[in-house]
Amino acid sequence: MFDEEATESKLKLYSHWISSCSFRVRFALNLKEFLKLNPIGFVPVLVDGDSVIADSFAIIMYLEDKYPHPPLLPHDILKRAINFQAATIVSSSIQPFQNYTVVKYIEEKIGPDEKLPWTQRVIGKGFTALEKLLKKHAGRYATGDEIFLADLFLAPQLDTAIRRFSVEMKEFPTLSRLHEAYNEIPEFREALPENQPDAVHELNQ
Repeated sequence: MFDEEATESKLKLYSHWISSCSFRVRFALNLKEFLKLNPIGFVPVLVDGDSVIADSFAIIMYLEDKYPHPPLLPHDILKRAINFQAATIVSSSIQPFQNYTVVKYIEEKIGPDEKLPWTQRVIGKGFTALEKLLKKHAGRYATGDEIFLADLFLAPQLDTAIRRFSVEMKEFPTLSRLHEAYNEIPEFREALPENQPDAVHELNQ
C-alpha cells in the first residue's frame, strides 16, 4: 500500500500497484489531471481533506462530481447506460473472480494446474458479454471517441487479462482494438502497475 498525494488538491490515494481497482482510479486521477480508512480493508481508498471514500466506483463518481472536466460520463442517456453496464460487467462479473484471494482459493481447493484455466474462463465469459455490448457502440474508445467511465474499467481489465492471465483475444476483436488504443494514452501508461512506486516486478501468482 502506498499513497499518492497531489500537493494542490490535497488528494491522497491509498493504493496497491497490482490491484486493477486501484489501476482504474489512477487512470481517472490522471485524466482529471491530479498528480481508520476502509473498514473492509480493501484498496483503493481516496482521502480528500476530511472526506474518505472507499471503493473504486464510488471514488470515480466522487471525482466526476467534484471535478467535472473532462467529463467521465456522456450526456447521451443511452451512452451513459452503456458505460454503467460495461463498468458493472467488469466490476461485478470479472474482477472479483480474478483477485488474489479468489485465485489462491481455487489453487488450494482445485489445484495449481486449474488456477489459470479457471481464471481465463471467468474472464472470457465477461469479455464475451463486453464484446457483444460494445461492438456497435465503440468508436476509438468503448462508447465513442472520448474516454468515459467504461474505458476506466475496461482498460485495466484488458491489461490484466492479457499480461497477467494470458487470455487469448482472437475472439474479441473490438476489445483487442480498444486495448491497443488505451496503450497510446499517456495517462493510462502512467497508471500501469509496473510504473507504481510499490511495484514488485516479479510477482509469483
